[in-house]
Amino acid sequence: MTAIDVVIMAAGMGTRMKSRRPKVLHRLAGRPLVQHVVDTAAALAARSCVVITGHGAEQVEAALAANASAGAPALQFVRQQPQLGTGHAVQQAVPVLPDDGIVVVLSGDVPLTQADTLQALIALCAGQRLALLTIDFADPTGYGRIVRAGDRVQAIVEHKDASEAQRAIREVYSGIMAVPARRLKAWLARLDNRNAQGEYYLTDIVKFAVADGVPVLAHQIADALQVAGVNSPLQLAELERAHQLRQARRLMEQGVRLADPARFDLRGELACGQDVEIDVNCVFEGRVSLGEGVSIGANCVIANASIAAGAVIHPFTHIDGEQLGVSVGEGALVGPFARLRPGARLGAEVHIGNFVEVKNATLARGAKANHLAYLGDATVGERVNYGAGSITANYDGANKHRTVIEADVHVGSNCVLVAPVTLGAGGTVGAGSTITKDTPAGALSVARGKQLSIANWQRPTKKAKA
Repeated sequence: MTAIDVVIMAAGMGTRMKSRRPKVLHRLAGRPLVQHVVDTAAALAARSCVVITGHGAEQVEAALAANASAGAPALQFVRQQPQLGTGHAVQQAVPVLPDDGIVVVLSGDVPLTQADTLQALIALCAGQRLALLTIDFADPTGYGRIVRAGDRVQAIVEHKDASEAQRAIREVYSGIMAVPARRLKAWLARLDNRNAQGEYYLTDIVKFAVADGVPVLAHQIADALQVAGVNSPLQLAELERAHQLRQARRLMEQGVRLADPARFDLRGELACGQDVEIDVNCVFEGRVSLGEGVSIGANCVIANASIAAGAVIHPFTHIDGEQLGVSVGEGALVGPFARLRPGARLGAEVHIGNFVEVKNATLARGAKANHLAYLGDATVGERVNYGAGSITANYDGANKHRTVIEADVHVGSNCVLVAPVTLGAGGTVGAGSTITKDTPAGALSVARGKQLSIANWQRPTKKAKA
């Protein structure tokens, strides 16, 4: 098979975004626009991915380099300074493109082109032809028109250079093409800027292909979302909603119950078992899996987590596993207003209630922390009851230490467990205790100041104003 080299144009300033941030770094579904395009290149199993940068080049290159993943095509960056048109942009990539491949030209602000669409375009190219991705628009204003002679494309005429008859054509060029590298290099060398914009148009290579007897073919699609670009905050918001609605519909077709698909946001990957229910205004980021019968309440944010069958996540819960991940066991109850941080591991039927935070802690089956508590760097045994207002004091100012709470321990309200410390199985810690030493199994442990009552105590009073 012919190797694929992807070229991504990402040099534009994007003045209509009215932002200091480079346009291609604005986010769609939680990721920069250009990152979506790079991910598509990876889905094509491309040999290399050449990103043409210009405005904000250092920011764009740093962002993409930071997100580079194993198995992705090798990233290369070339600069376009100044920006003299699309043809001039691709000319900058010529020195790093091998002659033996097919070059797929993409735009860094067109994030939702699907890999199977590009595979069809590559197949049409077949290493011999110039293949263009096209679409019919009811209003093609601003787009390059496809001028045909039968099945063959004869030219792409930019809107500003088109005659009235040509402007009536509804089939337009998407900005995406597949072309043999050696042909592309020869055609790019023949470009000139004799046009209304005084720019070097990449689309002019069509007339060179026609003149050289190379077939120019169009792969026409009907899905406008795949070729939609972003030039303004309004367009970005419209594309975000359209994309999210498409993801919502895909999940519902798999059987997921969404209370309102218009109020759903997926900014990563979401895998769902049967009979999953998701209420409104929930956001899913990173990689999330929901087991059979999981219920997610309204206004939850869940990232990088695995939630097992039958678990209930009550409203306003925040779960973020980051790199370590979070796991919630079967039948567990979490929230409302709970927070699970990286490394939280909840066993089956664990209860985490309102305003409880869990970080890098494991809770075994049936453990409960129902109110206003903190469990950090802890190992909690089965059936532990952890009282309201209690915390593990896990940080000494320099290092983190672990708290071990063995099975069937009852920790009273407003306790401080100063790690490292172990509470023996079946023990009880009296309310308001500060525990600094290990406690024996089965014992009642109390560590608090003696209660005093001072008779006839007079509260301080405010002095009268002069």
